[in-house]
Amino acid sequence: MPELPEVEVTRLSFASRIEGARILSVRLGKALRWPLGCAPSRLVNRGVLGVRRRGKYLLIDLDQGLLLLHLGMSGSLSFAKDLPAPGRHDHFEMVTTQGTLRLNDPRRFGAVVYADAQDAGAARTLLGRLGVEPLTQDFDVDRFHAGLKRRKAAIKQVLLAGDVVVGVGNIYASEALFLAGIRPTVIAARLSRPRVARLHAAIRDILGRALASGGTTLRNFASASGEKGHFQFETMVYAREGEPCRVCSKAIKSLRQGQRSTFYCPQCQKA
Repeated sequence: MPELPEVEVTRLSFASRIEGARILSVRLGKALRWPLGCAPSRLVNRGVLGVRRRGKYLLIDLDQGLLLLHLGMSGSLSFAKDLPAPGRHDHFEMVTTQGTLRLNDPRRFGAVVYADAQDAGAARTLLGRLGVEPLTQDFDVDRFHAGLKRRKAAIKQVLLAGDVVVGVGNIYASEALFLAGIRPTVIAARLSRPRVARLHAAIRDILGRALASGGTTLRNFASASGEKGHFQFETMVYAREGEPCRVCSKAIKSLRQGQRSTFYCPQCQKA
């Protein structure tokens, strides 16, 4: 968390408002996951061309280079013309002619990184191995099936890895696997094409509904306009251990996979 829907909701909440702005100043707080990669003064007077998303990264295109922004585990952005004085967890602030963009990140696993181009330097390192975007036409069932056939790990872990399909984080992987009726421990390569097709449809459905709901707010996520998400009220298995399945009434179970909690229904997801 934040996952693809939350990052896209964040992008939509400020992209049109910052487009065309000119950077007036940049302030750094405590060190984040990765260094900025340039002196803050180098960004002054650069123009903001637009904001894109790749996986869980926001890409702020400048008239020279770009900024890659990752929200980490607990980060959130604010964008407004009048923000209060920076707090203890505000570790990046970019003042522009159209408002101030501020990153608040209590755990400091997020980052803002400068790159000269998307195919160079830090950008190439961070983005180069990302999988296909799940909400685009490039997310094809046959391509997805072929990618899974090469993976010997559990399907939940493959989804989280992000090199086959990008952005399906912990919450939405659990939800998509439930919707597809697939146990999260099944080896990815063993999934038949019909089951992969169900998972493909489930991923698109879950991410689309989460995006329409403004994302998921479990603790402190809010868009750059301060709006919280509502998908947490729609989850079928995530964070519902011990509660009855909304479909079959069996108790939802959990297990640990790669140091992350996975939630599933033992009846609806038999294999």
